[in-house]
Amino acid sequence: MSNITITPDELPNSLRLPPHLSAHKYFYVCTLTVAAWDSLVLSPPSWKLLKSDGWPVLKTIFFFLRIFMPAEFVIVGVAFFDSGWSRLACQRFFLFEPICTAILLAACSTVHTLRIHGIYNKDRSVLFGMSALLALQILVTAICCAFYRSVPLLESQGCIAGPKHNWVGLYWFSATLLYTASFALAVKRSIQSLSVKDLSPWKLMLRDGLNLYGAIWVVNTVNMLFWFIVKPNADGDSIKTIVTSMTAVITTTMTLRIILSVRGPLYYGGSFAGVWSTSSGTHTASRGVGSARAPANPPSVLQINSHAPAHTYTIDGISQKVEHGWDGTEGKNDICPEPDHKGSPINASEYDSAYAKAPGLPARGVKITVDREIAD
Repeated sequence: MSNITITPDELPNSLRLPPHLSAHKYFYVCTLTVAAWDSLVLSPPSWKLLKSDGWPVLKTIFFFLRIFMPAEFVIVGVAFFDSGWSRLACQRFFLFEPICTAILLAACSTVHTLRIHGIYNKDRSVLFGMSALLALQILVTAICCAFYRSVPLLESQGCIAGPKHNWVGLYWFSATLLYTASFALAVKRSIQSLSVKDLSPWKLMLRDGLNLYGAIWVVNTVNMLFWFIVKPNADGDSIKTIVTSMTAVITTTMTLRIILSVRGPLYYGGSFAGVWSTSSGTHTASRGVGSARAPANPPSVLQINSHAPAHTYTIDGISQKVEHGWDGTEGKNDICPEPDHKGSPINASEYDSAYAKAPGLPARGVKITVDREIAD
């Protein structure tokens, strides 16, 4: 039985991959896995959002990203793994990824701009600031696309785009700058809301989706380190772009979840989550008088207080329409029924005995206080 020895030089180019290129391909498989899994997981909420009324900008961008992101990276993956791609075909195709990724990032950044504008109660200064960063990002990415090249791999090793110069990393720096501002403003708004309703850091993070903004910032920051710090070993080394695809996918998936986390209508970026939690949130009682804190249009509060501070009754939502189902008993006194005197003169002692049956109520009446507190 003879042993057959094959040297690395005898292997086909598709199997004779440099370490960084091999890692790049493995990491790209992980990228496609995340994109496919996310598409499946978001299918039920996507269907629910599709059936909602209207097509605000956030909803339109949501479904654009849902289709555009998987389509882009499937096409790029075919070019990267197909050993039949010639160098000539790659020279015609390599700009596809940077251009499509620039469009993807612009759509995600538009969502961040609108959302931050929404949680700051449509503050125009916030809108102008975020719009300026968005315009800068679109301009920089468009310019940088002209300075990409086809990474000079061997035949059958696939097709991948890479930068001609190190400063092309400004392509991702412009996006990271916007996501840094978005994350910082979202955290600031959440901290400000603690003056209205105190929450633990964990609940605050989940309520306002700070983990989503933070994940986007982290992956983009790590990508920046690869672009500006890591140095390739050779001209055909693709180490600089090894995490760009995963960064784009994570940025897109987290942005989709930011849209889904909006409470209420999506028009004009939606509203701050703290508004909804405080309007339906805690009611506190002090010295026998109940109070409710809400930032806008709080429900009316009807308090029925006795002279004894221990007995306090709070009824929310008095301003809302109430469906009565009392079967003809509407208008009767449910607290103290009127004594049946059957034509005899009304005796005050009968009322006194009736009131005595209601524990905690005074003998001479009920004090009703309507208290509305509006927090600016």
